[in-house]
Amino acid sequence: MAETFDLVIRGGRVMTPSGQAETSVGVRDGRIAAIGDLAESSAGEVFEADGLTVLPGVIDTQVHFREPGNEHKEDLAHGSRAAVAGGVTAVFEMPNTKPATVTADALNDKLKRAEGMWCDHAFFIGAALDNHDDLAELEQLPGCCGVKLFMGSSTGGLLVDEDTAIASVLAHGRRRVAIHAEDEPRLVERKHLAEEEGHARAHPVWRDVETALRATKRIVALAREANRPVHVLHITTAEEIAFLGTVKDVATVECLPQHLTLTAPDCYERLGGYAQMNPPIREARHQAGLWAGINQGIVDVLGSDHAPHTKEEKEQTYPASPSGMPGVQTILPLMLNHVAEGRLTLERVIDLLCYGPQRIYNIRGKGRIAVGYDADFTLVDLKAKRTINAADQHTKSGWTPFDGMDVTGWPMATIIRGHTAMRDGKLAAEAGGKPVRFWDTPEK
Repeated sequence: MAETFDLVIRGGRVMTPSGQAETSVGVRDGRIAAIGDLAESSAGEVFEADGLTVLPGVIDTQVHFREPGNEHKEDLAHGSRAAVAGGVTAVFEMPNTKPATVTADALNDKLKRAEGMWCDHAFFIGAALDNHDDLAELEQLPGCCGVKLFMGSSTGGLLVDEDTAIASVLAHGRRRVAIHAEDEPRLVERKHLAEEEGHARAHPVWRDVETALRATKRIVALAREANRPVHVLHITTAEEIAFLGTVKDVATVECLPQHLTLTAPDCYERLGGYAQMNPPIREARHQAGLWAGINQGIVDVLGSDHAPHTKEEKEQTYPASPSGMPGVQTILPLMLNHVAEGRLTLERVIDLLCYGPQRIYNIRGKGRIAVGYDADFTLVDLKAKRTINAADQHTKSGWTPFDGMDVTGWPMATIIRGHTAMRDGKLAAEAGGKPVRFWDTPEK
């Protein structure tokens, strides 16, 4: 008897855990039910994927969607629309909102707001000065992807920069802690360099290599002492890559496509404050170090660090201009273009955007095309030539540092749990995102 599916994807090149295969995928009840020759089957919907490559659903594990508190520059609806437009099926959102996500009530408020999100989602709990004792319980809440700790570049109670306080955070809980590693005392003592220059070209001077390396070494030492795994976010220096390659037993590593694509000083001369982010975009030797980390397997994950601000905010005189840029809609096109230009393989992109997030954050049922997993797919045309345009960005901020950049490789469809959220640039009529599930947290 012929099998019946809700959806069959056929005619594409499917990136399975065993490698590329010219095969079909059958979906039933939101999950992958079969992979193989499904010519004799019937389906409620057939997606003809001729000429396309079917990837596991892309997972962006670092976004700032600004809601609540700064909805004038981004919100959960616009940020998640940008995600699915860029081929991203799930996002992990950061806690530095207003109020900060540091309590169960704040997390539950975000989950309630997220009922209007277009992609699947989870939220970080922020480590604060006064919630250490609660973190072991908070990290177990449904919809929580883990704890985020800011060693620098945050405000109020979310800045946890002293070793004793960091050690206390690491002592409460067991899930991997995501780290923003910049040394706050050094940032304070060097702030005058930014103020004296008055231009974003001073950003990597103020926030220099030592600022990053010192914090990264501190957090690794503290994590080892606490026997607690950490995930060091947005690494920017060749020196950090070399060091982190020696401590993989305790620390995993994230890089951003911005740092793999843009270089100083050119980006600051062209874009001014629009190129400003923390940690900063650096010179070519550091970019080469990051690519070495990609190719040597030191880097585990790519994130976008989507952190938009309005044009008016970004055009303030440096250093009053805020750090951060949009990225969730461009992370995949940028990396596909790097594939087209021979810097890494498509298999490595899948490892960094699908397998890596699943492995590091212990995600249930996402990150690979395998029977029993969620039917999340990102369908791409590896030969499509497109131009990234600010006018096409769904982010509320309405700009991208990559405006006008020609790329090869483009997301053509985003399918989340069997439902097509985007196809040929057009979004579905209704949002359908749900919370991501984790093996580290109990099911409801």
